[in-house]
Amino acid sequence: MFISKELRKKNIAEYLLYMWQVEDLLRANTLSLDKIKESVIASFDLSDENRNELAEWYGNLIEMMRIEGVAESGHLQINKNVLINLTDLHLRLLDSPKVPFYTAAYYKVLPFVVEFRNRSNGQDKPELENCFDALYMVWMMKMQRRELSEETLKATAEISKFISMLSLYYKEDEEGRLKLDDDEV
Repeated sequence: MFISKELRKKNIAEYLLYMWQVEDLLRANTLSLDKIKESVIASFDLSDENRNELAEWYGNLIEMMRIEGVAESGHLQINKNVLINLTDLHLRLLDSPKVPFYTAAYYKVLPFVVEFRNRSNGQDKPELENCFDALYMVWMMKMQRRELSEETLKATAEISKFISMLSLYYKEDEEGRLKLDDDEV
């Protein structure tokens, strides 16, 4: 929870990927708060108050996963909402003549996204979700020490740059500093 709060403020893309990892962590512990307390929370050096707060946060996520039917796969609505907000901003950025670098970055990364989408059977997902899926998959493969092709590494490096740019615009937008319309100063 403490990490998620910091990431949410600093980098929305890292926050989303972290929250997907938390979902997988909860699934790996069979949505059992007792297992989470034992395997995760116990590993942190926390005060009793912070330990209880963290347990409550994990417990709330577990309950939401059960209620929303994502105990085995899928993403929590709170995480889907982040992706919806990012997609909304993405479309606004593409429509604005004030950010040609964003549009150029998008078209540079688009062939990689299309290829990933075709290989991963992600045709029914929005492009941004495909980007996040690719980044998450590569991150998981690296954690598992699985070998990645040079093409995959190159593609995900480009996707990562693009998503980083989107995250910076998101932060500007959240802070009210992003001006995309012609009448905005």
